[in-house]
Amino acid sequence: MKEVKLFVLEGCPHCRRAREWMRELLAKHPEYAEVPLTVIDEKQSPEIAEKHDYYFVPTFYVGGEKRMEGVPTKEAIARVFAEAAAG
Repeated sequence: MKEVKLFVLEGCPHCRRAREWMRELLAKHPEYAEVPLTVIDEKQSPEIAEKHDYYFVPTFYVGGEKRMEGVPTKEAIARVFAEAAAG
């Protein structure tokens, strides 16, 4: 199982939507709850954010590789968790 890192900004509507869809996805696929997830607010943890190559939030990384950046879709979030769960 690979770790998922999610970079967000407080107040970002796209980040809020991504987190809502993540909750829906986890309700439908409880096995994804075992995927290690770290949510990083780039304003609160700039030292972590600076080590990653992205411009827009939300941004998802799976096992250290960027998988989705910017305006989220349910399908992209599902792919992120499926990849992470598959290891």
